[in-house]
Amino acid sequence: MKRTAIGLPPELARRANLVLRPKDAAVVYAHPRPEMARLVKNGAALRLATGYYLLVPGRHLSDSTWRPDLHAVGLGIGQADYGQDGAALMGIGAASQFGAVPREIAVTFIAVPKQRPPLETEFGQITFMRRDVASLDLERIETEVTPGWVTTPEQTLLDLAARPTLGGLPAEAITEALRALSLRADADLLPELAAGQHKTAALKRARRLIEGDSDAGPK
Repeated sequence: MKRTAIGLPPELARRANLVLRPKDAAVVYAHPRPEMARLVKNGAALRLATGYYLLVPGRHLSDSTWRPDLHAVGLGIGQADYGQDGAALMGIGAASQFGAVPREIAVTFIAVPKQRPPLETEFGQITFMRRDVASLDLERIETEVTPGWVTTPEQTLLDLAARPTLGGLPAEAITEALRALSLRADADLLPELAAGQHKTAALKRARRLIEGDSDAGPK
């Protein structure tokens, strides 16, 4: 089923980022809020949180049980507010994207240029971290919600080691994540990146945790 077949204007159907705010839909709708409610009722969109909607990907239109990935949703919301290059999936969210967190988690972290409170969505909590996105080590990612940026395994490893309690995962889960990320990381790039970002202590902590030092965690 094509999205245009259920009343979605082509201008919206062609969007790369499927997260939509009512003001984004104002280019095609004179009264976007009731139109967004109509799309939700028709199954063409999901309500994420106040002021944010998700256009359902075409291949999921006939599946009423489909739920989007929280990390992809967070990235899409960040892009909706700050542009495609103004947001990046980071921390636990990035680690999950790399398969380093073998469990479903109800929180994700998005790097954005401004401080703002967490956003509770229908699918979990999005925590926004004020970061200079351009200064992070990033790579491209493709999700069902939007293409965008994710911190590299090296950057993600350093971020997790710097703030291991962020996200509320148990210490052993963070250690597992660090070990998994270390297998993907460039061993030569890590110390260079750590030095440039003043995270040498975080790298040392990560190495101790990976090697099994139970005293390496935060005091």
